[in-house]
Amino acid sequence: MTDADPDGGAVSSAVTGPIETGGGPWDFPRHWIADVLASDGGAVHLRPIVPADADRIVAFHSKLSERTRYMRYFGPYPVMSPRDVVHMTTLDHRTRVALVALLGGEIIAVGIYEGLSSLGRPESAEVAFVVADDHQGRGLGTVLLEHLAGAAAENDFTRFEAEVLTENRAMLSVFRDAGYQLTRSFDGSTVHVEFLIDPTDALRTVRNARELGSESRSVANLLRPSSVAIIGASTDPSKVGNALLANVISGGFTGPVFPVNAEARAVHGIRAYPSVRDIPDPVDLAIVAVPADTVGDVLQDCLTKRVKTMVVVSAGFAESGDVGALAERTLVHEIRAHGMRLVGPNALGVINTSPDVALNATLAPRVPGRGRIGFFCQSGALGIAILDTAARRQLGLSTFVSAGNRADLSGNDLLQYWDTDPQTDVILLYLESFGNPRKFSRLARRVSRNKPIVAVKSGRSSVAPSQVRRDSTLDDASARAVLEQSGVIQVDTIADLFDCATVLAYQPLPRGPRVGIVGNSTVLGVLAATAGERFGLRVVEQIDLGPAAGADEFSLALHRVIADDGVDAVIAVFVPPVAVAADTYARALTEATAGADKTVVSTFLAVEGIPDNLTVRDESGVPTWGSIPSYPAPERAASALGQSWRYAQWRATPESEVIRPADVDSDTAREMVRAAIVSTRVGTDETLAFDERDSARLLSRYGVHVTDFAEVSDADAAAEAAQTLGFPVAVKAISSRWRGRLDGEGARLDLSGPATVRAAFDELVALTGDRQLHVQRMAPRGVATVIRVRDDPSFGSLIAFGLAGATFDLLGDHAYRAIPLTEADARDLVAAPRSAPLLAGYRGEPAVDTDALVDLLVRVSTLVDDIPEVRELVLDPVLASGSGAVVLSGRVRVGPVPSRRDAGPRRLS
Repeated sequence: MTDADPDGGAVSSAVTGPIETGGGPWDFPRHWIADVLASDGGAVHLRPIVPADADRIVAFHSKLSERTRYMRYFGPYPVMSPRDVVHMTTLDHRTRVALVALLGGEIIAVGIYEGLSSLGRPESAEVAFVVADDHQGRGLGTVLLEHLAGAAAENDFTRFEAEVLTENRAMLSVFRDAGYQLTRSFDGSTVHVEFLIDPTDALRTVRNARELGSESRSVANLLRPSSVAIIGASTDPSKVGNALLANVISGGFTGPVFPVNAEARAVHGIRAYPSVRDIPDPVDLAIVAVPADTVGDVLQDCLTKRVKTMVVVSAGFAESGDVGALAERTLVHEIRAHGMRLVGPNALGVINTSPDVALNATLAPRVPGRGRIGFFCQSGALGIAILDTAARRQLGLSTFVSAGNRADLSGNDLLQYWDTDPQTDVILLYLESFGNPRKFSRLARRVSRNKPIVAVKSGRSSVAPSQVRRDSTLDDASARAVLEQSGVIQVDTIADLFDCATVLAYQPLPRGPRVGIVGNSTVLGVLAATAGERFGLRVVEQIDLGPAAGADEFSLALHRVIADDGVDAVIAVFVPPVAVAADTYARALTEATAGADKTVVSTFLAVEGIPDNLTVRDESGVPTWGSIPSYPAPERAASALGQSWRYAQWRATPESEVIRPADVDSDTAREMVRAAIVSTRVGTDETLAFDERDSARLLSRYGVHVTDFAEVSDADAAAEAAQTLGFPVAVKAISSRWRGRLDGEGARLDLSGPATVRAAFDELVALTGDRQLHVQRMAPRGVATVIRVRDDPSFGSLIAFGLAGATFDLLGDHAYRAIPLTEADARDLVAAPRSAPLLAGYRGEPAVDTDALVDLLVRVSTLVDDIPEVRELVLDPVLASGSGAVVLSGRVRVGPVPSRRDAGPRRLS
């Protein structure tokens, strides 16, 4: 197979994975190819340079200004010689690596590092980059630096050096602002800069902040466009394009609207254009409603017009089969290659209710009014129902995005935008799958500290079907645990989603669990109290006024409960047995609670949402803070309040940092793992199991010590090993068939002399048929627990904890958390299993040292986070007692890193 144009598809049939040594100019790791976002939110394609880029690099260089060339090359350098072109485009992708940033197939930035081994610095490489004048100030230098550092680290470089002209402040600021700890020395007109490229907390913080800025601006291009084109706008009222244009117009969009229709002069009284390229003014957002097989033609027009974002409502892509999936991938590739973003295909559309935008670019016949809730979902049909439900409940939205197939822009992008959007206070997500669960967990943990996120995840799969692998371990239990760890309020239905959103959007968070109930029905009050108990709410005052109570009595009771310092939240129940004038009761409820800092929910006339007579409106008539939510049943009111209380507890918990034990030897451990992978030539989808001795050696580098043991093959060797280890000892079978049996037949314990050791060895050989057994020093008795880590190809590493044994495995009584763990995560993990009371002194038994378990979990988390090649790790059993936690067995499985999703330099999924 011949090498193809690198921007037209495959680079080379030889490019299949990471390289072990310097290779040919086409042989580079595929994961170095990435789509990235510039600081202004525009997409850029990044990849290693190849010989076919010769003409591109010459054209790029010729367009640089004299000043830019001077800053980069310390001289005029007007023309690249043929020799320089070959030198620049023909690299080994190990000691010399160059990356190019492309937009529309043209190079707009170049970065390169070259090893300095010839100068006696084999661990160092010199780095440099240059950005086209028209694209300077877009953060491309920082992006190139991140990706070059990632490539250099894979090739065992630890340090970058650079020579920069003293007057080149922009270049110096790139190094400084990237988060690296710089060492600088001055030599006349130049500055010599050196820095370590290993990721640090400071570096990750800077990277994440830049990612936040670029992704939120990318979404702003979608939700705050200056102009909109409706491609496929039809004069036929039954067509999708007609409905889209009608909704944009009726919504009052504040910018110009351009219908695109090749056959009509006007649509809805607005001049139409044959194509996007015929529109005389700039177009920010294109809404595409044409048949799937013509979207490609529309795309080319949009690319020519430099449209920033496309929303494709057309169906017939990945959801329709393999042919559609290929068309969808091609669409995304082209869109990103030209700096655009895509919503869809098969999307419902987008809404921004802000008065300065007023965009309703959806097919929904009914949409909610303005509010402070952001909503993301995938399914278009479901999106219509969601918008209708929100409108009926008077639940106002700030923005809404239905992403359809979510080929490009995803819920993670929206989280970044809403985190910075002052018009959004509450975030709602309807997730059919996670596109990048590891990143979602990271973002949600940060965003939830300031804005509540409520999510309902449908179905049983936690990852998108296209990302599921045979060894995928993510299930609903894991997903729920990750959401909980991140502070996300997870609910089961759309009704629950809106129930939670209504109280979060209009009422303060509960200060505590103490609830006062005021109502006219004892039964309804009891139902509310019972439902609240599931969430930790406690009813401290319940006033039953009876069905005949008047508005004055209702008001007095409410004032009494609101004034009670021992009450944190109020549930008001007003469901009279016969029709009465409700306004006086509503007035009593709103007046009694006005200005109170207590959470108030109600079951008012069984109305759902925000009733008009319980609504507080701002100067423009929009329901605002202080409006009182109503629920059809008291159980739903109490459940929504309970979810709010749980979230308040999580948010009030001081944010715990990821801690790193001081006594770890990560360099030796990493070298051990990578040497094993290279020596055994483990394939990309394969793993290698360390034996227990090598597993114990690796674990010991992170302070996880397996109780001393020896592997023996005859009775005399067993007795000799026991003498060396020290009595008492245990003799144990090695095979998984005999490990952890409930009857204990796979081990002989508390052996106190050579004779008993020999006898135990002979018994176990006869029983198991295995001649390889372990002799291990006896550990203190304790509660048997297990720690497991499994790398999921879509998510990353999950750590599980629970009690050991077949019974607990069968019951699935294990808790999960995402790695890396904070200390608070580790403590929550120990306390999370249903059987955790057995660790806390159940029925008079002594409590175990949970601090020792927490320390062990943190060490395991640190090991796996440091060395992503560790694909699986099991400590089973870990005996926990009052004096500590003792590991009896550790097993590790390693292999090439299966996924770099949300690891390393920034990139789009």
